[in-house]
Amino acid sequence: MGDVLAGFHTVWEFDADSVLIRFERGIRTPKLLQVLGERRIPYEALAGVELTPGKRGTVVLRAVPRPGADPLMDAADGQLKEGCDPYRLVLPAEREVLAEYYADTVRGALGPEAGMPAETYLVAAPPPPLSFKAYDGKASFDGSSVIFRWFWTGASSAKWKAGDQRFQISELAGVEWRSPEVFNGYLRLVARGSDGSESREADQNPAAVVFGMGYGLVHDSLPFAAAVLEAVRAGSGGGAGSGLHGTAVPGPVEPQQVAARPDPAHIADRIRHLGDLHQAGLLTDDEFTAKKAELLAEL
Repeated sequence: MGDVLAGFHTVWEFDADSVLIRFERGIRTPKLLQVLGERRIPYEALAGVELTPGKRGTVVLRAVPRPGADPLMDAADGQLKEGCDPYRLVLPAEREVLAEYYADTVRGALGPEAGMPAETYLVAAPPPPLSFKAYDGKASFDGSSVIFRWFWTGASSAKWKAGDQRFQISELAGVEWRSPEVFNGYLRLVARGSDGSESREADQNPAAVVFGMGYGLVHDSLPFAAAVLEAVRAGSGGGAGSGLHGTAVPGPVEPQQVAARPDPAHIADRIRHLGDLHQAGLLTDDEFTAKKAELLAEL
């Protein structure tokens, strides 16, 4: 098609087989959309298109993704606020006729499988390497493994005793993400063969990091969860007789403890975390100085 439809903070560019959605980098654009930058959505990834009245003289054009077509939406699992939905385009009401034209055009491009779940991911997740700070540790993903390195000041004693954790993608069945904008946000890795019965509270589970006090924000943690989920599904083949998000289910696999070798970058992260707590008034000057000295002594 090659046509462009510009809305508030978002632009849709229509091609013959897909729509390129570009998000503005501005103070009014939600952080998640700014981080995503742009996303190419093949029409085969869509179940339909909706056009509805919006607020304060606007209309909303929304593409409806097929279940299982987008790892970001799979990971979000319905928890995103409307303003952070990457499939929404808000337009002035006077463009309703134009929006309806493009909605009909996209509907005409949908394939016969539009009403069925997708067998593979058709929309790309943000590429690794990725990392973010949770409240109790730093999560990193390099494309083949996920590493949790605990913050001494935030991790529970159970996690600190278990040590830093490494999870190979081949050991995982999926990812459970709970938005930090609701009570008790977390990101939990699900091992193959898991039925959930062994799950513990996220703050006690070495296979999870928890969100709070400004850590693990949506724009940091959700793209991370989507990238891990995409890698898990790509590694599983997504065939029949599979588990969560199309993953084959052999026996459970235990996380591997990361070698206890001092990592200067990790120590620096923990010191910065201490500084954040100190600035927030949660540590006294003496406590901050003493704990910082203990960390430096590990180098």
